[in-house]
Amino acid sequence: MKNKIRIHLADDHQVLIDGLANLLQTVSNFEVAGSSLNGTSIYEDVVKDQADILILDISMPQKDGIEVLKEFSEKGFPCKVIILSSYDDLKIIKEVMKLGAKGYLTKKCAGENIIQAIEAVCQDQEYYSDAVKEKIFNTFTLNTPKPKKDIYTENPILSPREIEIVTLICLEYSGKEIGEQLFISINTVETHRKNIMKKLNIKNTIGLVKYALKNNLVNS
Repeated sequence: MKNKIRIHLADDHQVLIDGLANLLQTVSNFEVAGSSLNGTSIYEDVVKDQADILILDISMPQKDGIEVLKEFSEKGFPCKVIILSSYDDLKIIKEVMKLGAKGYLTKKCAGENIIQAIEAVCQDQEYYSDAVKEKIFNTFTLNTPKPKKDIYTENPILSPREIEIVTLICLEYSGKEIGEQLFISINTVETHRKNIMKKLNIKNTIGLVKYALKNNLVNS
């Protein structure tokens, strides 16, 4: 029999914790292992509960969600973290992506989105709600499609051409548009895209976005 996915809930409102618990208990392979109303003991709590997933609010008393993620990053992640927050500010979204959260949803999301997020993260995927993905992509700006020269030496994994392509993908250029911008064929663009994914060991555009953010290939 498959082991249940153990989930720890962290939010400063007991009513939200209770509502989430009721929702998650409708899924046969989910188990709510515990909960926290403040951020001070979350690390110890999820270790004690042997949680697989932490659903974490950003706004927490005593130690907020960002501080909790920093603690996890320093000590080693005892479980995978999904942010469930009222905030959809890009600065916060970028920060939690960099700190290792595997998903981000706003509290306006439907219950089915939360369930989908847990299932995706447990399969080593990342999950961002549609509103969050739209926020990420729509707020990217760049003065020029080509990165500055000093970026090339700071990112030795990728070639200068691959860096240009990553940047343009993150700016939501289509394959055709990238080809036109860089004077290469669509087939060449797709070959570069596949090579980039393989080099960086990522599976989707969100992974490319995270790489671009970490390596300052785009401004926001």
